[in-house]
Amino acid sequence: MSLFQLILAAIIQGITEFLPISSSGHLILLPSLTGMDDQGLAIDVAVHVGTLGAVILYFWSDVKQALIGLPHALTGRTDTPQARLALGLITATIPTVIVGAILYKTGLIEAFRSMAVIGWTMLVFGLVLYWMDQKGPQTKQAGEWGPRDALIMGLWQVLALIPGTSRSGITITGARQLGYTREDGARIAMLMSIPTILASGALLSVDVIRHADAQLARDGAIAAVFAFASALLALSLMMRLLRSVSFTPYVIYRVILGVILLVISYS
Repeated sequence: MSLFQLILAAIIQGITEFLPISSSGHLILLPSLTGMDDQGLAIDVAVHVGTLGAVILYFWSDVKQALIGLPHALTGRTDTPQARLALGLITATIPTVIVGAILYKTGLIEAFRSMAVIGWTMLVFGLVLYWMDQKGPQTKQAGEWGPRDALIMGLWQVLALIPGTSRSGITITGARQLGYTREDGARIAMLMSIPTILASGALLSVDVIRHADAQLARDGAIAAVFAFASALLALSLMMRLLRSVSFTPYVIYRVILGVILLVISYS
């Protein structure tokens, strides 16, 4: 990969990982629409490491609370807010880990990597986000998040295994359907991304480590740094905008891109 393509892929991943517009869809589209070489599995892992660092830094106070509560949650003691948060994150991650592992091991995950699939998921799940955001009440705060809501949002998150769906977008959709405020729904969705990215990164790293060399390590480090910086910027901007703006601008982008991709796919 050229340095330009490496940085471009990292920035695209960073910007789109936490915005509800699908990072995986954009990374798949990058070589399809530009004619560039596919960035490869190693760079995918590297940019996910970068975005993971960004979300941990931005929500460090919440992450610290979850880490404090983790030992209690693992031993069945959920009498503190920290333990309930940790248990919620574990519960929300389990469905995606199970389904994702099955799709990855069977090779079925590759069947979804097409422009037509991304076009449909961009369009359909963008409209679902709009519907839930407009119709869902805003009565719940992040502190009310419990095992039941965590499981429901975890089941929504499974849909993000289909490229173009957007992990953040579909979990925010689930949060709005449950009645969480836009800002708190996004906050929960971002926290849910941490164990999910860790799990997917660990799974993919098994293959990457086998073929690692100095050049690949250097490229991965560059990609991780640019993904981290762009993700932190995009995340900060989105969370600030949610205090006064709905998810409609993201929906408009998804619908336009989805229609364009479907026209290209079926023409």
